[in-house]
Amino acid sequence: MSAEIVVRPHVQSFIDWARDKPEVVVLAADLTNSSEVGRWRDTYPDRFFSMGMAEQNMLSFAAGLAREGYTPFIHTFAVFIYRRAYDQLAMSVAYPNLRVRMIGFLPGILTPGGVTHQAIEDVAILRATPNMTVLETGDATEVESVLDVAQAVDGPVYVRMLRGAVPRLFPRDDPMRLDRVRVLGDGPDVALVTAGIETEEGMRAVRALERRGVGIRHLHVSTHKPFDDPEILSTLAGSRAGVVTAENHTIVGGLGSAVAEKIAEAGLGKRLVRVGLQDTYAHGASREHLAREHGLDALGIVGAVERLLGEHLGIDPAEMSDELPAPEPAAASAERSDSL
Repeated sequence: MSAEIVVRPHVQSFIDWARDKPEVVVLAADLTNSSEVGRWRDTYPDRFFSMGMAEQNMLSFAAGLAREGYTPFIHTFAVFIYRRAYDQLAMSVAYPNLRVRMIGFLPGILTPGGVTHQAIEDVAILRATPNMTVLETGDATEVESVLDVAQAVDGPVYVRMLRGAVPRLFPRDDPMRLDRVRVLGDGPDVALVTAGIETEEGMRAVRALERRGVGIRHLHVSTHKPFDDPEILSTLAGSRAGVVTAENHTIVGGLGSAVAEKIAEAGLGKRLVRVGLQDTYAHGASREHLAREHGLDALGIVGAVERLLGEHLGIDPAEMSDELPAPEPAAASAERSDSL
């Protein structure tokens, strides 16, 4: 059975969630519909600010609103939040530890817009920014529940958000929790740690690997910072052959680096193979093409496990079907499929 596909899970979820929260306001930077808040603007027009293509001003404006008791939710493409406006983000928002929520769409290779639109180092930069909480959604359930997680943080939050047609990999009644991983598979041989869209690819890879007798303990990460869930260290320590990480991001400074830090600090002596952009920029192409080219698809994860084990398992790409087990019967996702 295929996983349920939910079209634009953020759109109506955010409208419903904000209904009894008059302090929540939205700032957009000339990408309103592209950032899935066109209908939110129409529903709450007095709580919406269109800032134009002026992201530095938008971050400073958000800081001012936060100082006055509002909770601004910035919506734009991920890359424009931290590259264009980092000084304002760091000095106006993070340094005073203000309650600003930055919702970044199209991280990594999710956009075909090329290097100017691809946020490939955002986790590294924002992990290194004091006071910052860094989240990443991996499916429709996490898109719908990340709002509660972000709102509970007394400080700035950055969210790598999924948009468009999003699979539901996790049950509706199992929401995202701050600094808690999901255990998706249990096996003694390899620890696989994934985040964002790489979790879906990892699930496909694990199914093929298990048919070859390789036991994988698969963790899904939705909180990049803080990164203190005891389950992480326990899983890393218990892996017989070592660890594979997979992220829609450069391997420098992101999930792979966070796992390496855990391994080193605990003195585990485990081998680590990192799947991600190998210290390179991507280019303009589809997600599928870029994932295949840079080894970010299920086959790339299988290859990383093979390198870790030192053996070729003979897994054919056809074995990694597009079908994933549905966490629940597909429900009425059509109610969210109307255009913005």
